[in-house]
Amino acid sequence: MNDKTSRRQLSPYATTNQTVTLAHGAGGKQTSDLIDQIFKAHFSNPDLTADDAAVLPAPPGRIAMTTDGFIVSPAFFPGGNIGKLSVCGTVNDLACMGAKPLYLSCAFVIEEGYPMEQLAQIAASMAATASEAGIRIVSGDTKVAGKGQADGVFITTTGVGLLTEGVRTSGAFAKPGDSVIVTGDIGRHGCTILLAREDFGIEADVTSDCAPLWGVVRSVLDETTDVHVIRDATRGGVGTVLYEIAAQSQVGIRLNAKAIPVADQVYGVCGMLGLEPLYLACEGRLVIVAPKEQTPAILNALRQNDNSKDAVQIGEITEDHPGYVTMTTEIGAQTILPGPGGELLPRIC
Repeated sequence: MNDKTSRRQLSPYATTNQTVTLAHGAGGKQTSDLIDQIFKAHFSNPDLTADDAAVLPAPPGRIAMTTDGFIVSPAFFPGGNIGKLSVCGTVNDLACMGAKPLYLSCAFVIEEGYPMEQLAQIAASMAATASEAGIRIVSGDTKVAGKGQADGVFITTTGVGLLTEGVRTSGAFAKPGDSVIVTGDIGRHGCTILLAREDFGIEADVTSDCAPLWGVVRSVLDETTDVHVIRDATRGGVGTVLYEIAAQSQVGIRLNAKAIPVADQVYGVCGMLGLEPLYLACEGRLVIVAPKEQTPAILNALRQNDNSKDAVQIGEITEDHPGYVTMTTEIGAQTILPGPGGELLPRIC
């Protein structure tokens, strides 16, 4: 964490062993102290309100709005924490619709006994990530659950963004002949959470790809608005996203196994545990479906951004096998990618 963020973490609670109590959720002085000394201290901006609702200027044009809940376990992991993840997840959902993130609200459910210092770190991460993404946290809510009634801290965020003129994206818009692009190596977030739980005794240097991606999407839209699908590959990973697109558009998708980018460490962990990287969650990767003629320009734009510098085309949309994802293996054979099953890793976001 950089020096600026570290300084912002300092609060009356950050250097003590105090914990959250039921009184902090009762609406009295302790609630006000918690809000002022943790949340207001980090989220302060001209639109943040202490009233019942934020009053905001309405942007011209259409808006996108999304809500997401975050229950990741563990709450702190290499590359981020639940606070950073909560902002990234909402910003990225807006970005996938071609919307510039504007405003965010957040609701906390905190378990009695949760360390104040960790709560301050989560708030600091949210503030830093919101600043990076260009979104303002404008309102929120805090509830305290009794010991054992929640697991640490849960966060729900709602985001509002301004749609880019001329952009219409949907999983139903994929067309035969389109290219399928991923914006970087896949499966890192899911692998990071799996290792952080220490259930398997595996040591590997894997860091979550958790990142806000509006800058990535904006670089593409500055190049062309002729983009059919943008999806962030979170729960269920790239494989699940592709099956969703195939079903919504009633098309087939053909992948090239050699082109799918997987970090060596992730590949090794998946090999030991018999996991398919295509079904491990990402929190900083997009699947983009666009006309073939736009692919070179899109890839060039993506590769100018640190969060998508390893973007690559991994396949194409076809008329064959509608509703299915097939793959050309490394030895040239054709196979059907198994459909997504149950949750491989619960509570990864």
